[in-house]
Amino acid sequence: MSTWQKSDWRKKPRVQMPDYTDAAALAKVEERLSHYPPLVFAGEARKLKRQLGAASRGEAFLLQGGDCAEAFDQFSADAIRDTFKVMLQMAMVLTYGAKVPVVKVGRMAGQFAKPRSAPTETVDGVELPSYRGDIINELDFTPEARIPNPEKMLQAYTQAAATLNLLRAFSTGGYADVHQVHQWTLGFTEGEKAERYRDLANRITDTLDFMKAAGVESDQAHTLQSVDFYTSHEALLLEYEEALCRLDSTSGKWLAGSGHMVWIGDRTRQPDGAHVEFARGVLNPIGLKCGPSMEPEDLKRLMATLNPENEAGRLTLIARFGAGKVGDHLPRLIRTVKEEGANVVWVCDPMHGNTIKSATGFKTRPFDSVLREVQDFFAVHRAEGTTPGGVHFEMTGQDVTECTGGMRAVSEENLSDRYHTACDPRLNASQSLELAFLVAEELSNLRDSRAAAAQAG
Repeated sequence: MSTWQKSDWRKKPRVQMPDYTDAAALAKVEERLSHYPPLVFAGEARKLKRQLGAASRGEAFLLQGGDCAEAFDQFSADAIRDTFKVMLQMAMVLTYGAKVPVVKVGRMAGQFAKPRSAPTETVDGVELPSYRGDIINELDFTPEARIPNPEKMLQAYTQAAATLNLLRAFSTGGYADVHQVHQWTLGFTEGEKAERYRDLANRITDTLDFMKAAGVESDQAHTLQSVDFYTSHEALLLEYEEALCRLDSTSGKWLAGSGHMVWIGDRTRQPDGAHVEFARGVLNPIGLKCGPSMEPEDLKRLMATLNPENEAGRLTLIARFGAGKVGDHLPRLIRTVKEEGANVVWVCDPMHGNTIKSATGFKTRPFDSVLREVQDFFAVHRAEGTTPGGVHFEMTGQDVTECTGGMRAVSEENLSDRYHTACDPRLNASQSLELAFLVAEELSNLRDSRAAAAQAG
């Protein structure tokens, strides 16, 4: 039995976490949460870990996507449905390109807290604590709104539970039927500018028609109408994470009951820090964001700490460097993993390194920069002979105007039209699906080149 306890993080240095002013109120909320049911279950986390293990070997591909930060005032069934819908469309396109199953993981039902580059912000000469996500404080720029409020954890739990309830219903109730998903995608390819994607969509149509003619559909009806869909978030607010941590009676290990997969951010990955200490003790799959400042020695320590048994699917390394910088940083990290013989899933996050401020004052991310980072990620893995295991996008199913570019050409002047994010800019539904088609091309090219190399060898 492990000697790790879910409160051990409290003895470690903590960063990017709020200082609650009312200790009694915080303790009361933690006590209440500790008696609530977990949001996810150990069997689900173990199943996801097995599927991520397949992704580490190139036998599956991870699609992780969803909100930058979930907001209380934007919570609705339609928003959940629309993001779920576009992720299903993306997954179908990626499945066809990669010819392997796509593991679908939403940044949903828990992505409420955000790390910030500075503890305070100043507007018109007034300095206040930074907004850290709806689970902690409020976006309104007033002293009262920016005070960390532990009661918000209870609201976050309620919203996460409702989100999961709807996602589970969508996943198994026929909404995820493969034919319906493909019909949605065909609608996307009808436009004049979508001509390059129409061929792939038509090939998917032919495959589905063949399956129907061959009688595969009747044999696999349930499989074609339901999907596995998991949730994930950054495990940033450790009081919330600890309160929802549960002992799994089957394995005797601790489960982070807040989400199927949790990750450690680029700002909170100190090897001796509180966030690494918490994550090392739970049985869930763990993600680790790797930015330009990640050094090989730190990566070695983190891999040894977070995955001491070198278990396949346990650790996902989420690379986030910025377009044009992947070649400067990713090769040395890949070689470090090779030297250690470590089992990891390599995932590309092309969002966080490509945030800029537009001439109109809005934070945005150019679609071309996002795509270039994905292409660079695949190119490095091709050169190193390693497996690109997935992609990680901040995206929404809504028709927002937050990232520029894409087939429907959102311009900097358009950003103010439907700019709804509380934190970072997200790809809209059209941009997300377009990116899936382009990633599918990368996957297909990678598969073809490796097949040709194997034949030549």
